[in-house]
Amino acid sequence: MDLGIKNKTYIVCGATSGFGNAIAMQLLKEEANVIAVARNEEKLKMIQHSNVEILAGDITRSSTMEELLKIASGRKVDGILVNASGPPAKTFEETVMQDWDEAYRSLLRWKVELTKLFLPAFLENNYGRFVYIESSAVKQPIDNLILSTSLRLSVVGFVKSLSQEVSGKGVTFNVLAPGYHFTPAVDRLIVKKAEKEKISVNEARSSIEKGIPVGHAGRAEYFATLAVWLLSPMAEYVTGQVYAVDGGTIKSIL
Repeated sequence: MDLGIKNKTYIVCGATSGFGNAIAMQLLKEEANVIAVARNEEKLKMIQHSNVEILAGDITRSSTMEELLKIASGRKVDGILVNASGPPAKTFEETVMQDWDEAYRSLLRWKVELTKLFLPAFLENNYGRFVYIESSAVKQPIDNLILSTSLRLSVVGFVKSLSQEVSGKGVTFNVLAPGYHFTPAVDRLIVKKAEKEKISVNEARSSIEKGIPVGHAGRAEYFATLAVWLLSPMAEYVTGQVYAVDGGTIKSIL
């Protein structure tokens, strides 16, 4: 299927690992141009070629966002994958107030700032796609992720409200809510489960997969195909939505 994104330009945050990397690779397969942002410059250079421009830096920091805006200046950016790693896995009793302050900064604040920086150009062009990678925890809490669940729910509220405020102007805002996939973020959660339950990492991984109705964790490269569709012109009729990709784990009807 031709998604109509050949030669279009996309910013991909967290482009060297997990979902960000899988989505960047899928965009390149569709012959799109990618501005790849990540902390690790060496890993960025491994994906750099004629269709990829790189920016090494922490996207949750204002200085990196300003540098990204400079790189994008003078060209038409068609969409942004808003994505970065989350806070550590903790229970409520394990957290201190500094954890909550940092979770606000790392999960919500920077996404608002990045959106504010790029939305004016999208509105001027009457076109743009924002896709935010969050977690299936926004639909059903996951053990040991109270920081992530709480602040990601705030992101969902922000995205839904914003989609209503700027509806009918060619700009869409959607959230992808992945469940367990083979990514570094899930690896950290598996280690946390193993430590808490005093079992091996392999036992923890097996226990999690047994609880997934389809019987196994997801693959980032498959997840990426939905993200790329949401970034494409094909998704013009979809905005303000949260898509859970979780192997059937969420029990609720809505």
